Amino acid sequence: MNARINRPSSPDDPHAAQPVSTAGPTPESAPATLILIHGRGDSAAGILSLYENIGMDRIAAIAPQAAGHTWYPQSFLAPLEANQPNLDSAIKKIESIVDDLLSRNVPSQQIALLGFSQGACLTTEYLARHPRRYGAAMALTGGLIGPPGTARNYPGSLAATPIFLGSGDPDPHVPFERVRETETVLARMGAKVQLRRYPGMPHTINDDELTVCRELLRDLITQNSKGEK
Repeated sequence: MNARINRPSSPDDPHAAQPVSTAGPTPESAPATLILIHGRGDSAAGILSLYENIGMDRIAAIAPQAAGHTWYPQSFLAPLEANQPNLDSAIKKIESIVDDLLSRNVPSQQIALLGFSQGACLTTEYLARHPRRYGAAMALTGGLIGPPGTARNYPGSLAATPIFLGSGDPDPHVPFERVRETETVLARMGAKVQLRRYPGMPHTINDDELTVCRELLRDLITQNSKGEK
């Protein structure tokens, strides 16, 4: 199922009018809503397959589509300006989805985010720029965006949001040092961060990561089950 959660499209906001795919129950009737953010070259339909693999069909799923299947053109380690305006547009796309959920009386504590690779980088950067108490967040092989030495003085608190960071080491695209830096920054912002390193893992998602994701989402369902309609 496709929906439109968007703003007027323009060259300065390339992701604004891209479609959003959904699966499962409506957010209003579900104990939790999972926003899935795909990686470079993938699609909303591709990342929605994770929803099926996790097997949490009681959760509402929402997956935005990137323009040209890419959220930003360069490496996430490039200077921030090298990835504009696409990066800001991608952050706004996630923000528009969260804002839409909040306007439908879905509390932020029932909203979870999951991203892989470029989507994981976008997930962590969105969390840092828009901190609040979310239900959970899972960033699989990714980290905060920007070159080494980027200032990480993000204001606000993540208020004990449980966050899982998983990554292979070495990874051809994501240095593990950046994943560790991300752990430090998000923990400093008040998140409860769990980091797992997988030596020699290819640029993919493994079964252990899926197990952790299931556990976090199962906990989220349990916490919010009294609010089911």
